[in-house]
Amino acid sequence: MAFAVQTARNIFDLVRDDLALVEQEIAAENSAAIEPVCQISSYLTEGGGKRLRPALLLLAAGASGYRGKSAIRLGAVVEMLHGATLIHDDVIDAADTRRGRPSANSRWGNHMSVLAGDWLYMQSFEVALRERNFAVLDILIDLTQNMVEGELLQLTRLGRMDVNEAEATELAYRKTACLFSGCARLGAVLGQQPKEIEDALAAYGRNAGLAFQLVDDLLDFTASPEQLGKPVLNDLKEGKVTLPLIFALESQNAHHTTDAGSNGHAHSTNGNGEGRKLVSKVLEERDFRTVRPDQITKLVQETGALERSAKLAREYVQNAKSCLDALPDTQYRRALYAIPDFILEREN
Repeated sequence: MAFAVQTARNIFDLVRDDLALVEQEIAAENSAAIEPVCQISSYLTEGGGKRLRPALLLLAAGASGYRGKSAIRLGAVVEMLHGATLIHDDVIDAADTRRGRPSANSRWGNHMSVLAGDWLYMQSFEVALRERNFAVLDILIDLTQNMVEGELLQLTRLGRMDVNEAEATELAYRKTACLFSGCARLGAVLGQQPKEIEDALAAYGRNAGLAFQLVDDLLDFTASPEQLGKPVLNDLKEGKVTLPLIFALESQNAHHTTDAGSNGHAHSTNGNGEGRKLVSKVLEERDFRTVRPDQITKLVQETGALERSAKLAREYVQNAKSCLDALPDTQYRRALYAIPDFILEREN
């Protein structure tokens, strides 16, 4: 963890002044809103967060040879978009907490929160329009549509145990990685980089974002509520079957098939589908009434699902780093190179 803290400090030192300007830009937009929206959006901003997305955009712009007002403005845009998705996510999930504090919907109610999220979406595009750059708008529209489609797809898959790795990865891209990818691509656009550099930075962001989501999924099983700032095993309670659980159930299925094939019947071991019954019960109850949380954590531990998920996260990290090979060696490129490790090591 010491390495991750040091890495984060180094990354953010490079763009600390610019991130402060991003915060000022967001505060100015918030203060221009009517009172209820100003309260909710300011509350969200004060809740902290890593500002990883604007930092990613600023670093990608720096690595592409651009520093200036447009990067500050678009840094505010992507953070406002991110804020809008958080508000809407919490309403959809009926979440009580966000970053260790009461969520906006638990303080102001669903109606007010949804409308505040809508305002943030529209205001972020109003700010982006000031760039008068169609390439920027194309990227922002594409990633926003992806995020909304991701939420819709997730709703169709709630409570389902038959979600596979490909579907989970698509969801992770739409809900998380497309914004990372868009941030990195926007940096390249600001630096007027050729298409191959733009695509390489977008691929970097995609892989970093997939690693981020996978670490998020892992922390849901391994972190404490204090670390996460929200309850653990929350995804399953909300009806979401994430990759670690998908891998655990796959492992049990394989074990079950092997046992049954060897002597005509399944042993009464962990391979007999007991895990599927436990997961099914939690999905049915949307709570841990019949099943204990430790039974689920034991399932993902004993099947090797945690190790398999961590290995996949490390692969995404390596893929992200390799996407930077075409960029010149600058302090900005080196900071981009460090971000995936920071993502891998984070504890909240």
